[in-house]
Amino acid sequence: MGLFEQLGIDGSYLVIALLIINIALIIITVLLYNRQKTMKNNLSVFMNGKDAESLEDAMIEKFLEINDINKLGRASAKEIIEMKEKNKFAFQKYSIVKYDAFKEMGGKLSFSVCVLTDNNDGFILTSMHSTSEGCYVYIKEIIAGEAYVLLSEEEKKVLSEAKTRHSVTEIEV
Repeated sequence: MGLFEQLGIDGSYLVIALLIINIALIIITVLLYNRQKTMKNNLSVFMNGKDAESLEDAMIEKFLEINDINKLGRASAKEIIEMKEKNKFAFQKYSIVKYDAFKEMGGKLSFSVCVLTDNNDGFILTSMHSTSEGCYVYIKEIIAGEAYVLLSEEEKKVLSEAKTRHSVTEIEV
């Protein structure tokens, strides 16, 4: 103990410090052992009954499944594009306006209906109802959003409303 006395260090303090360091090292060792044991269990579950060759086969199988899913996704996208192209010629946009055609004589039983494709081709169907004269029905062709015959105010309104509607093909996938 001569060395400790020459340095002015009490030996009991040194023993206590070494004891604390040993306890800390034991705790760290236990924590590392538990972590290693957990990782070993996880690896055991992952490799459950498989050797490296069968694991490689399983991975190849999963990659093939992913490739099949990608092919299916591309095919589905192509089908969606084809359906959107076909739908351009289907009636997609519409509007209806009800009104009293003969001012106080027919009630609000008159109407104009506009039905358009994506390219704004279609028709306006107008029914004018009167209690005394009966009902008159007219149809007017619409090409590229324009009528080539005179339109009433209600027909202009219904055409304008129908043209502003969003068609199915305008919706992004």
